[in-house]
Amino acid sequence: MMQVKPYIDLLKSRLSITVAFSGTFGYVLSPGKHEWWGILLITLGGFLLTGAANIVNQLKEIEFDKLMKRTAKRPLPTQTLTPKQANIYGLMVAIVSLLILLSFNWKAAALGLLSYFLYGYVYTPLKRVGPISVFVGAFPGAFPPMIGWVAATGHFGWEPGILFAIQFFWQFPHFWAIAWVADADYKKAGFKMLPNDGKKDLKTAFTIMIYTLFLIPLGFLPYLMQMTGITSTIIAVTAGILFLSQTFYLMMNPTDKAARWMMFGSFIYLLVVQIAFLFDKA
Repeated sequence: MMQVKPYIDLLKSRLSITVAFSGTFGYVLSPGKHEWWGILLITLGGFLLTGAANIVNQLKEIEFDKLMKRTAKRPLPTQTLTPKQANIYGLMVAIVSLLILLSFNWKAAALGLLSYFLYGYVYTPLKRVGPISVFVGAFPGAFPPMIGWVAATGHFGWEPGILFAIQFFWQFPHFWAIAWVADADYKKAGFKMLPNDGKKDLKTAFTIMIYTLFLIPLGFLPYLMQMTGITSTIIAVTAGILFLSQTFYLMMNPTDKAARWMMFGSFIYLLVVQIAFLFDKA
């Protein structure tokens, strides 16, 4: 009898749901009212696309995942599933997700395909090269709200570009906070994620602060483009300032505890800002 759980685990459901929400956020924030089936489809498409990219990531890192405590019990390192089974499953999930996006328009599907390729085949191998992987990974990580907007409207523009920019710059403090906390585990697999010399010090904390700083002015732009109202702008800017304050705390106390708080702060920041924009949609 076929086990279902390992296949669900391959999708990294918690991560995929988070990313799918960003895609749904971009879709709902776009102009006009949207039918429930469209919201459901874009959410499913985003979830499956992220899951498919995660499967490619795991297929390419089987031997490395065996070395790390946080990944050693995944279906492929434990041989619960074979690489062939995971590969076939991953391709099926990728095809279904792209067909769902194509049902909206070809531009959304093209963005989805680009995101899948960048995450699975470019970002993944670069993790053992250096922190350039974080820069490359920030692109597929920031595409979901743009994909959602383009799926709803059928065109690019400043609006989806702003949503992309907010999530793009958010990726750096988010990624690096995780890399800081998981540094010992990452080193076992040879992953080089932290900036500069890869040290957990003031210099790295300062670099994280610089990227986080961009989130404050970016919080104004949806209001200036008449995408949202002033209330959500105040919330977004305030959230950006609070998130930035966490980087100052990390600079003063470059410890795992401070980085862990910042990691949690990154999730809270994005969730609060996106929900505020949705409730204050212009």
